[in-house]
Amino acid sequence: MEIKLRPYQLSNVDDFMEWACDDEVIRTSRLRHYTSREDALEYLKEVAFPHPWYRAICLEDRPIGFICVKPGSSNERCRGQISYALGSKYWGKGITTMVVKMIAVSKVFKEFPDLVRIEAKVEVENKGSQKVPENVGFLKEGLLRKYGFYKGEIIDMFIYSFLVTDSML
Repeated sequence: MEIKLRPYQLSNVDDFMEWACDDEVIRTSRLRHYTSREDALEYLKEVAFPHPWYRAICLEDRPIGFICVKPGSSNERCRGQISYALGSKYWGKGITTMVVKMIAVSKVFKEFPDLVRIEAKVEVENKGSQKVPENVGFLKEGLLRKYGFYKGEIIDMFIYSFLVTDSML
C-alpha cells in the first residue's frame, strides 16, 4: 500500500466526493455534505487550492482523504493547526497516523520555519481521531470545554501539541 501526499487537482473532484460524502466521514468530521459535483468543485477552488498546506492523501494516486496544516499569522505564526479526514473504508489501517508522521516532522516544520508547534483539536466523542495524535507522539494538553461548534452544538475538545523539538513515537 503506497500512500502519498500531493495537492488536490480539479480532476480529483469525483474521488473527493467519494470519500467526502461518505456518511461516516460526515458524522465524525467537521466537513459538510457536498450536494453536487459543482458544490465539491467550489470547495476545492475556494478552500483547498488557496490553502497554504492542504494535501490529498492518495492511495495509488487516488485521493482517499486530506490533511492540512494551517500556520498561524502575525503573533501566532509560531503555531499551526492540523486537520485530517479519511474515507471510512480506510479507517483502522494506520493511514492517517502514518500521514501525520510524514508531515509533522519532515515537511511542515521545514516549509514554515517560524512554526515550532503543531496543534490538533479533536472532538471528545471522536475516539478514533484521538488515536492519531496519541500514536504519533503529540502531547495531550487538556480539555477545551465548550470550545467548538460542531453539527449545531457547542462541544468539548481535546487539544494536543507536537513541538519541533519533540520526538515521534
